[in-house]
Amino acid sequence: MDSSPILGDNILSSKSGEIDGGSTALIVTAGVVGILFAVYLYRLIASISLGSSQTGSLNGEQGANFHLLADGESNRKLIEIYEAIREGADSFLFAEYRICMYFIIGFGTLVLILTSRADGKWDFEVGALTAVAFVVGALTSIVSGYLGMKVAVFSNARTTVSAMDPVKKYTTLYIYLYIFNICTIVGCSMDFSFNTAFRAGGVMGFSLCGLALLTLYTLVVIYNSFYAFDDVEKGKKLFECVAGFGLGGSSIALFGRVGGGIYTKAADVGADLAGKVVSGIPEDDPRNPATIADNVGDNVGDVAGMGSDLFGSFAEASCAALVVAHSSQDLVDAGWRALMFPLMISALGIFVCLVTSFLATHISPVRTEHDVEKVLKVQLGVTTILMTAFLYPVADWALPKDFEITNVSEDIIKGSPIKACVCVWMGLWAGCLIGFITEYYTSHSYQPTREVAQACETGAATNIIYGLALGYKSVALPVVLLALVVYVTFTLLDMFGVALAALGMLGTLATCLSIDVYGPVCDNAGGIAEMAELPEDVREKTDALDAAGNTTAAIGKGFAIGSACLVGLALFGAFIKRTGLKAEDVTILSPIVFAFLLIGAMLPYFFSAMTMKSVGIAAAEMVKEVAHQFDTIPGLLAGTAGHAPPDHASCIKISTEASLREMVAPAILVMSTPIISGILFGTTAVCGLLAGAISSSVQMAISASNTGGAWDNAKKWVEKGQLFIDGVQQPKGSECHKAAVVGDTVGDPLKDTSGPALNIVMKLMAILSLVFADFFVSINHGKGLIDWHS
Repeated sequence: MDSSPILGDNILSSKSGEIDGGSTALIVTAGVVGILFAVYLYRLIASISLGSSQTGSLNGEQGANFHLLADGESNRKLIEIYEAIREGADSFLFAEYRICMYFIIGFGTLVLILTSRADGKWDFEVGALTAVAFVVGALTSIVSGYLGMKVAVFSNARTTVSAMDPVKKYTTLYIYLYIFNICTIVGCSMDFSFNTAFRAGGVMGFSLCGLALLTLYTLVVIYNSFYAFDDVEKGKKLFECVAGFGLGGSSIALFGRVGGGIYTKAADVGADLAGKVVSGIPEDDPRNPATIADNVGDNVGDVAGMGSDLFGSFAEASCAALVVAHSSQDLVDAGWRALMFPLMISALGIFVCLVTSFLATHISPVRTEHDVEKVLKVQLGVTTILMTAFLYPVADWALPKDFEITNVSEDIIKGSPIKACVCVWMGLWAGCLIGFITEYYTSHSYQPTREVAQACETGAATNIIYGLALGYKSVALPVVLLALVVYVTFTLLDMFGVALAALGMLGTLATCLSIDVYGPVCDNAGGIAEMAELPEDVREKTDALDAAGNTTAAIGKGFAIGSACLVGLALFGAFIKRTGLKAEDVTILSPIVFAFLLIGAMLPYFFSAMTMKSVGIAAAEMVKEVAHQFDTIPGLLAGTAGHAPPDHASCIKISTEASLREMVAPAILVMSTPIISGILFGTTAVCGLLAGAISSSVQMAISASNTGGAWDNAKKWVEKGQLFIDGVQQPKGSECHKAAVVGDTVGDPLKDTSGPALNIVMKLMAILSLVFADFFVSINHGKGLIDWHS
């Protein structure tokens, strides 16, 4: 068909589902470049060999000759610990993903059946395509999580090795680069160690973004051959089927976040209680049988779980934007390029993040401990600025000069490329600001966390009270920012604007993942250095990197929570569009809407209770096992020469079995609630349920994550020897330190299990409702089996 006259020469005409070559080139090139750059970063990391001596290339920098400043026994231990962590992570993920495969088959069948029912008739082609999209999304999520875990495990020991002092060999090239401040002279092991960990995060960030973008776009192109996008009814079916991709990604993310979170915190809490609190031995002490399980947990929870979580956010935000965009006839008439604008945002983000990645490793590298946080924050800020600058040309090229969107009140909203850009910019900058606000409340560089540390003067109770107060207070600014984003974007472009804001917040995803994965890699590197009994200066460097990693992890969690809120709201808007509900149908004055709003607001508390208790149960088992080994293995706790080694396998088994057992019930709660509500009470009940769940989850998630992060860094502030009471330093082992450890232990499941898992609650309930929307409408015209209207 002919292009709309308002487009001028801006957009090529398209015929019956014709795919635009320019948009395809941009999206595919970005995906391929992202994956290739991830391979490049991986090769740099792989150039660091593990062994008693390192010669040759390190981090791709020629002329570096590295050696371990330790004896041969420490070298052997390092390799053994690395292998134990790798095997433990592999065994857990294989067990978890085996359960996920059964789930994919079972739930995929349910998706096939239920999505085939619409308008009072069966259409199994729609059901089959939706089920295939679900399976593809689920498998891509599994691959994303697994790749992230493998890279993190591969890099942790190499980060430890690169913290060793090198034998300095300078070349003319390096001296020249140093003079012009392009890189530091080879010899700064802090620089090399930071680069190794940061590049490990980059491998995951760029491979995940590239893989997700290519997979989703390929799926849309294939489905376009079944249902041409420019046919009103067929195009609607096209994006309804593609929505299954987001459901698959989010479903696996739930298992990754909950299962991985229970695993890592069962091991962490158990190791801390049995080691530091009960037995008085240092963190990651090689005598503690739970230390390997603790380090495994960092990879399966903080890395694999985060990867699946943010992959789900990308998939769901993209699907929501595509569904809502197709509801605008002007955008459909404008052609393929206009409809693919949401994916172009992510494509642009890959290019921008790639360019800025060299900022941290080459242009402004880490020279001292104090540079780490600054470099990571500058990285995020510059990425956001460049995304802002380059977005408008893409929007002006892709979108028509003017287009109309019909909102839920049947009013016409005028759209334009600049309005679309404002929506994306709102999400982009809100994500950056939420990250920095999170840092303010959780970093011991600032007053709030130092106040929590100071509260340890009077014991663990006041430490916990201060930490809870900090978490509640930290909710205010992020929520105000999110409310502002929602108000502005909804006013400008209705739910399409909200979906664009969600994609804007995810526009710097590759950089955010690089920063986030950096933390667990450094944490593992420090643990390996401690357990391998490497020189103290090595542990000091890894501790410095890890301290910044705790802050960046908090930034990553804030970013993930904020994006999850916007994604959930965008999916909510897509659900409204698909079900055809009007503004009067979802008013809060409706008794069914208000009733289910309360139920939805309750669910995050019930869900958190289940996950917190699961960690408590598993941690109790871990403490008993560690105590049993201390009692039954002669000389283990005392560190007597020649004692038998601790049984790490038993502790890994406890965490694995507990996490796989305990993750099922929370998953059933989240996935069954919207389906049952829609079947029994209809679409309006689902609207109330989603509104309550989103508004409650986002605030509880921020509070839980920031409370736990503040307790963690308050403990590290004490351990750095920075806490003084009446002029007297409070070192490790003091009563203040013990109180700080208790707070940190209580906060672990808050910040790494319940808090992050609430992201999935917001998104998964909404994408489930969207995918099954037509099925809900087919039941008594959307009124449900229990027709409350009558």
